[in-house]
Amino acid sequence: MDVPWLLVAHGSVTALVVVSFLCGQWPIFEGTFVQRINHFLTFGAYHHLLRLVHAACGNGARDLVLGVESYCCDRPNPILQIFYVAIIGVTYFIIVQTSFQYIPGYYVSGLHRYLSIVAVAIGALLFVLTSFSDPGTVTAENVSQYLSAYPYDGIIFEEKECSTCKITRPARAKHCRICDKCVARFDHHCGWMNNCIGEKNTRYFVAFLVWHFLICLYGAVILGFILAGELKERKVVYILTVYYGIDNSFSGLFPHVAQWLLAVHNTQILLAVFLAIIALLLGGFCAYHTHLCLTNTTTNETFKWQDYIMWRKKVNEEKAAANGEVRKSPPSKWKAFFSRSHTEADETIVKNNIYDRGMIRNMCEVFVPFSERQSFSRKKSD
Repeated sequence: MDVPWLLVAHGSVTALVVVSFLCGQWPIFEGTFVQRINHFLTFGAYHHLLRLVHAACGNGARDLVLGVESYCCDRPNPILQIFYVAIIGVTYFIIVQTSFQYIPGYYVSGLHRYLSIVAVAIGALLFVLTSFSDPGTVTAENVSQYLSAYPYDGIIFEEKECSTCKITRPARAKHCRICDKCVARFDHHCGWMNNCIGEKNTRYFVAFLVWHFLICLYGAVILGFILAGELKERKVVYILTVYYGIDNSFSGLFPHVAQWLLAVHNTQILLAVFLAIIALLLGGFCAYHTHLCLTNTTTNETFKWQDYIMWRKKVNEEKAAANGEVRKSPPSKWKAFFSRSHTEADETIVKNNIYDRGMIRNMCEVFVPFSERQSFSRKKSD
């Protein structure tokens, strides 16, 4: 009877960690334990590790950890690429060794043996395309075309020279300190790809996220059907109800069925839970980057707009304080989160994204970048 509570506790802790990591910085969680868990996962754990290493091994070991951090975070390196290949390879190998013996099964066709190979191969192809394709490097030869392609909005992008590349930095471009080059329509530097995500390879990156989300979901569902088929073929429910007198209800059967599955098919359960958690994480990233594509925004621009709006709000508050206006108490976090209304001060701060040209044209820009269109080449010849 302890098995269901163990599963519930495991699922609750996993869900709390995932939600805290992904959503801990949302305004509704400000000042709560969810925000504190997020801070610990993203900053606190590493700082505590540094203190522990320094206390146990001295300055030399601490400098070694900082050197490893610098190599991993501030320089191009294949560590996460190797880690990705290892995760995919080991997970698929374990699935083949432990679960292919149940394919074909009661609910699973033998076709899935070959579909899984095709799915993993397509995922590997998208990984290679994203990792080794040009993200849209801005050079002295093509800077004039990029300057014509993306106008400055005068808010988060203004005309200025890149101090490193010594060229005019086009709107939406950014100099990546890790890759040491300016990238057009810069989104972010992805350590998993060891490459920047920019104008030319955003399509591959989004396809990579979506496909791996589908692979993990597909794997979790197939493993679920394998377990369901084993229950059916071995007549577990029938034996429990007829021979052991267990009540034929969910509350009566669940503890015993879960106990049997954990005893006989624990590997499949662990794999299914692992794939489901990864699918949940990838689903969040897919939704976020799909939203960016539909609105023709990048991660870099999202942070720029957040900084700009916060700066404008601070300026407005300082003006209100200088004029002696009494500030109303803010609404609760939950009410502010779900409310569609805005205060008068917020109405003056508008995110005017001049690059948003409608969902269809925005998606076309992602999958057919400006630099691969004939008009871009004509501008170069002119």
